[in-house]
Amino acid sequence: MRILFAASEALPYAKTGGLADVIEALPRALVKLGHEVAVFLPRYRGVKPFSTIMPSLTIPQGTRLRFPAITSGSLLRGVRYFFLDDPSYFDRDGIYGDKNHEYPDNAERFTEFCRAAIELAKQVWTPDVFHCNDWQTAMIPTLLRSSYGDDPAVNNVPVIFTVHNIGYHGVFPPDALLRAGIPRALFHPDGIEFFGNVNFLKGGLIYSDWLTTVSRKYAQEIQTPEFGFGLHGVIRSRADRLVGILNGVDYAAWSPERDTLIPMKYSAKSLEGKMVCKEKLLDEFQLLRDNPHRPVIGIVSRFADQKGFDLIAAIARDLMHEDVLLAVVGTGERRYEDLFRALAHDFPGRVGAKIV
Repeated sequence: MRILFAASEALPYAKTGGLADVIEALPRALVKLGHEVAVFLPRYRGVKPFSTIMPSLTIPQGTRLRFPAITSGSLLRGVRYFFLDDPSYFDRDGIYGDKNHEYPDNAERFTEFCRAAIELAKQVWTPDVFHCNDWQTAMIPTLLRSSYGDDPAVNNVPVIFTVHNIGYHGVFPPDALLRAGIPRALFHPDGIEFFGNVNFLKGGLIYSDWLTTVSRKYAQEIQTPEFGFGLHGVIRSRADRLVGILNGVDYAAWSPERDTLIPMKYSAKSLEGKMVCKEKLLDEFQLLRDNPHRPVIGIVSRFADQKGFDLIAAIARDLMHEDVLLAVVGTGERRYEDLFRALAHDFPGRVGAKIV
């Protein structure tokens, strides 16, 4: 089977969260099972193309046309990589925005990316199935079932859409339809309209053939008002096409027996190296080393309510009354960055924070 993955990030090219890890590991695992797999990504700043596949691709956006290119990267562990090359959209400091705000043209950027993915499938690398991931790729199934609905080259290609994080929808004002070149006929309650705005994720949920998410439990949770972020009704209506598949760990990369970056390797059979790694961690964060058995709580994350940092903030100072240490790495909402800076200041040797 030929599987074309579309995603906004993937290692080793771009990463802000766990999506990048999945889009590195899953295609590689599918190749090992005998499938032919390609991954399509935006070419962000610093990504070096290998060769140009399509030097000029015509993409309609409202009253104008854009002419990005499609380039090819090298073959990595059996997976082929293609890139949308449009420097004015993607050669920027950040992937989705700067430190505090999303880019105001994200609707246009990622709709162009989705149209380019469909054109890649038509003209260069014809898949048996698209595998789309999160709201940035949701216009692929949406456009396949609308603008490309009469195109025999792609209109019957099935789409699997994976929700990695239901908290991020890709919501834009109605004028994004024209700016991004999205058919206005899709803007209704049974389409991509969402409380008067355009909701990209909703399009992916409605127009894809199958939906998957990161665990069976999460598949259940996102059908509830508490965890569905306003889309629980849509997801419940597609429940017969929703499958929860537990995210795994790529042990080729995440194994203390093989990791070349840690101070000393260790395994379940020999834990000596784990204490060496803990001591190095304590030194790195300038934390107390008087008790080698004191628990260390580690946080590596984007700081956002959706990740549960509102819960951490509510108990943070009470937590420090316990005999624990706290090592934090991340960036995100300013209030949580300030929280961890304040904790590190008020509890020296007990809390270490690296805001990156």
